[in-house]
Amino acid sequence: MRFTTYTKYKGGFLEALNLEGLLESLADFLLQSGFAGGPRYHPWWGWTGDEPEHSLESLKDRLLEALIRTGQLTPEMLAELRGDGGDEDARQALAELLDGLVERLVEEGYLQVDGGAPAMPSSFRQLEAEGHVDEAARAARHVEFSLTAKGLDFLAYRTLRDIISALGRSSHGSHETPHLDTGIEANAASRPYAFGDSLNMDIPATLGNAIRRSGPSLPLDLDYPDLMVHQAEYRSSCATVLMLDVSHSMILYGEDRFTPAKKVALALSHLIRTQFPGDTLRVITFGDRAEEIPLARVGKAQVGPFHTNTAEGIQLARRLLRSQGKDMRQIIMITDGKPSAITLPGGRVYKNPAGLDPRVLKETFREVAACRKSNIIINTFMLARDPALVAFVSRVCELARGRAYFTSTMSLGQYLMRDFLRGKTSRG
Repeated sequence: MRFTTYTKYKGGFLEALNLEGLLESLADFLLQSGFAGGPRYHPWWGWTGDEPEHSLESLKDRLLEALIRTGQLTPEMLAELRGDGGDEDARQALAELLDGLVERLVEEGYLQVDGGAPAMPSSFRQLEAEGHVDEAARAARHVEFSLTAKGLDFLAYRTLRDIISALGRSSHGSHETPHLDTGIEANAASRPYAFGDSLNMDIPATLGNAIRRSGPSLPLDLDYPDLMVHQAEYRSSCATVLMLDVSHSMILYGEDRFTPAKKVALALSHLIRTQFPGDTLRVITFGDRAEEIPLARVGKAQVGPFHTNTAEGIQLARRLLRSQGKDMRQIIMITDGKPSAITLPGGRVYKNPAGLDPRVLKETFREVAACRKSNIIINTFMLARDPALVAFVSRVCELARGRAYFTSTMSLGQYLMRDFLRGKTSRG
């Protein structure tokens, strides 16, 4: 991916901007859910626009909003951008600045751009009696971006930091529990560095990675994936399957409940990977059908015009957990609806949108009971307070010896992390 270099801003505004702060402020936009089916697609009334949400142009629009909202684009900077040509100069200079920001995000490894090189934003032409046409903006709508693994890792770390801060802890490594941490004591194998780790570097392993990757030349080419850190001793382990409801209600009715759920999933993944590496985490989405998705795909997961096949989700989670030889096995289910579908023996999906269908409930409770027999705990986080949902979840807790939490999108992460860390402490 090659960009035009804007020397006017390379050492000025661009270097002064807080890149990570901007990225964090765009977390909801970068992880936005939407409905499966394509950009601006809605299951009931179809297409609602022709500009993809992940186009380069939409990214630049959000970057500009973030710059203004966070106060990084000051009146003095705007005045300098405007120059002698007034609004015309400001328009072109601002376009160049935004393109430079995208360049920095790509160079730092947070984003990748697909679909070819974006047209440069300095291409303008005047059309008589028709105003201005920004050909670059039009071309940028056909170029899409996506988060890299580093970008996802960064957003996961920031989300986890915010959640743990809300719990009253100074950092996510300060809770009292025997776990793998990157502190001073180092009596276990080192592992790759991740956002949030103390820089207790394993220098030989780090240098060895760099040499294996680029050869023994000087100066040594040290990159982010080369970094290795020491870890301390860990005593117990837990296998977790996170079930995410992708039914239509998770994004309808004026509230996006799915994007906060994805952010919590990423934060939990980061916590387990960096602080409890003896643990495992698998993610399942369940709508009409249930499927496991890799953690790298969580950021792009979407809801759809689906019912809620809780039974198949629990069945799949139980199958995944049975293969894990851990001290504890648990299912964490995030949902806002009662079960309304099951998969029949022949593979056909039986649906009843009204919910609480006796046939659906019987199959769902059968799967819950099977979890109890396998010593699998089910903890449920409910994003709604429908009486029928409350009754269903109460029965699930009774059968599976788990816990239920009535929460909102604002407090979901705090409840989930508090529950997870409590479990880790009790097993210490």
